Amino acid sequence: MAPTPNRRPPPPFDPSVPGLAARHAAREAVATLLGPARGLALEDALAQAARGAGLDAGEAALARAIATASFRRLGFIKAALAARLRDGLPEDRPHLLALLVTGAAQILDLAVADHAAVDLSVRLAKADPQLQHLVPLVNAVLRRIARERDAIRAQESDPLAHNTPDWLARRWQAAYGEDAARRIAVAHLEGAAVDLTIPHDPDIWAERLGGIRLDLGSVRLAEVRQAVAELPGYAEGAWWVQDAAAGLPVRLLAPVPGERVVDLCAAPGGKTAQMAAAGAAVTAVDRSAARLERLGRNLERLGLSAEVVTADALALPEDAPFDAVLLDAPCSATGTIRRHPDVVWTKSEADVIRLAGLQRRLLDKAARLTRPGGRLVYCTCSLEPEEGSAQVAAFLARNPDFERIAITPDRLSGHAELIDASGDLRTLPSHVVGGIGRAGGLDGFFASLLRRRD
Repeated sequence: MAPTPNRRPPPPFDPSVPGLAARHAAREAVATLLGPARGLALEDALAQAARGAGLDAGEAALARAIATASFRRLGFIKAALAARLRDGLPEDRPHLLALLVTGAAQILDLAVADHAAVDLSVRLAKADPQLQHLVPLVNAVLRRIARERDAIRAQESDPLAHNTPDWLARRWQAAYGEDAARRIAVAHLEGAAVDLTIPHDPDIWAERLGGIRLDLGSVRLAEVRQAVAELPGYAEGAWWVQDAAAGLPVRLLAPVPGERVVDLCAAPGGKTAQMAAAGAAVTAVDRSAARLERLGRNLERLGLSAEVVTADALALPEDAPFDAVLLDAPCSATGTIRRHPDVVWTKSEADVIRLAGLQRRLLDKAARLTRPGGRLVYCTCSLEPEEGSAQVAAFLARNPDFERIAITPDRLSGHAELIDASGDLRTLPSHVVGGIGRAGGLDGFFASLLRRRD
């Protein structure tokens, strides 16, 4: 409802109030994703909001924490709010819904004083011409959430039911079984540690950074209390951030010095860096010039080199096929929900079907870029069979000149549980590799190692 013409204008938004600018940015980012622009990633929405609010690094980190907490338990938070709103959730008013959700997330899930969460949410409502008349509602609902916090938290017993959309829960139950689907949902609530790929002296850097060396090769930092770029070794190019599961496809491809390899859909470049560090002659291809610019900066920092090509992978010439091809295909990213909880709420089943069609075309193109006797790794950070096992099965059926090379546990440091019945890599967020809770887990990844017959 718009304000009446004779209503006094709201007080201006005052960014000098401690914590207010960060909460404004968090609310704006969450509202963007709850509104019509649902396809936008939270990181992008946060970056836009942070620039608009002029946040410093500390404020940006607080905004990210609030927005991430809002999406990590969005289903549960919305249910708690709906039970305390006479007219139900304002789904058609994303700015109001986002204000209530971010306020409730601070109370229920973050180490934020209740009075700060309520007061600053009320201040944001007062500063919004569309919400000024709803200040009493915002104040009353959030105060009630604070009073009833323990009772509300006690009701959260089933993350699969509370924080996973029905369409996605059904898919995981069908693909992995009821118990495994529930473990995946539980893992999503834990969040994720920071994993580093360290090509030289990983044990030394693990000790220096206070991390642990995973047997899969990565170094895991369970707690990071400063910006990653401020950690020892970043500026020197000693390591880069990459989930332990994301590093496995290159491990399966096993590039060797001098081999010509191509990384299709390469940005932001973690896998390109792995292959370059192994001594391969890497061509990194992506259609996004902006993302490739970031890849180039990362390679420069790391002291690595690759040929960087801005192009649609589907349009690449096929006259000089490669020794090895890596296709990390665009996907629904449902394997990354521990890190990006917005994925649960911004993707749909239609996205899975649409992306599967693109993956099919890219996989066939990757096959034509692979020389006879050469290797092809197809991978996605998705939990959906259409983007993984079903995609490879269909590819092999229509490409008899390719064969699957079954992965054996010794290629994964003995982790047989990471190999599916067909011999492909299948990691789940609930797999335990570094510890319990946030210190454990992996991104959900699928990878298949294929060989073109001579």
